[in-house]
Order: sequence, then structure tokens, then C-alpha cells
Amino acid sequence: MKIMTAAQLPDLLSAIAEEMAGHEEELCAMDAKMGDGDLGLTMKKGFGALPAVAASLEHKDLGKDLMTCGMRMSSVIPSTMGFLMSSGFMGGGKAIAGTTEMTGENYAKFLHGFANGIIRRGKCQPGDRTILDALDAAAAAAEKTIQDHPSAGFDETAAAAADGAKAGADATIHMRPKFGKAAVHEQQADGTRDQGAVAGMYLVQAIRNYACRF
Repeated sequence: MKIMTAAQLPDLLSAIAEEMAGHEEELCAMDAKMGDGDLGLTMKKGFGALPAVAASLEHKDLGKDLMTCGMRMSSVIPSTMGFLMSSGFMGGGKAIAGTTEMTGENYAKFLHGFANGIIRRGKCQPGDRTILDALDAAAAAAEKTIQDHPSAGFDETAAAAADGAKAGADATIHMRPKFGKAAVHEQQADGTRDQGAVAGMYLVQAIRNYACRF
């Protein structure tokens, strides 16, 4: 899929929701070692609510539609991860406001805005062992793809972003947690990936799977 239209957003969000539901138990198990143990349930619930939200929109502005979905996620899952995902969607949506299509270039802009939304509202930086490490790496990979190949489509850019997100999540194995309960259980973090970064990786991978399906 070289281009995704705004009207296809509900289908994309359904694919993401399915991906998150498939990793519910894994994410909960990871989170049980470092947090509250409900990350998988949170991601399943939050993303599960978005397809219906997107389906109710007019599909005239993809960026605004994504921002609306971000605001809805914040109310459905009022948790730290819900706040970060919501901030990311609103930041990414704002970055492509006024567009009706997800091109390769727009997807790179969306990911950059997503990462910046997390930085701005989450007060974290790359290397802090959070979801940002996956999303920032995804954005960097997407932006490099567009720089090297300006005509790259949504599918090509999404594939590069997914590889970047995995590398970013894997890199958290060697990072020390600085926030929340994970910082309290710092020793248990050694040698494991951050659960938030893994959730972010699955988000970007779900988008890749959808974009490359057609």
C-alpha cells in the first residue's frame, strides 16, 4: 500500500487492536515483573476502543482524526501508558493535520510527531528506557527512508520504521529505568526489554503489517 486514505483509518486501527490483543498475556507478564501487571490489558482495551471512534468520523482530515482517537484513548485508559500513547497520537496527528492521505512522507512526519508528543508531555528522553525508545528509533528510520528515497510509499516507510522500533526496543535491554515502579525494581530490568518499548514496537509493527498487506 503506497498510500492509505483517511477512510481506511478504522481498518488500520482494527489491525492494531488485533495485534495488541494477541500480545495481551505477554505484555502483562512483562509488566508483572516491573509494574502493575496490566499493560497487556490496557493496550487491548485502549486500542480496542479506537476503530469505532474512527468509523464515526467524517474522514476529511486524517491528522484531526488521529488526534480525536488519541483523546479518546486517554479517557478509555487513564493510566501512564494510556497518557503516553494518547500524547503520541495527538502529537502525530497534529504533525499531519490538513492531510487526507498517509503517504510515506506523512507517516515519517506522524512518527516524528508521535515521539515528540511523548517527549513533550511525558518529560522523558531517548535512553530513559520507555516507550519513547521504540518510537524515536522508528521515527528516525522512517525519516532516513524518506531522505534516501523521497518517493518511498507508506508500505516501504512502515517496514523501515518497524525495523527501527525493534532495534529501539532491543536497545532498552542495556538501559536503566528512571521512572515509576520499574526504577524501584531496577535489578530485575537488567537483561530484559522495557515493556513499554515492546508495546510501542508492536504498535509500529502492526502498522507495518497493515501497510504491507496489500
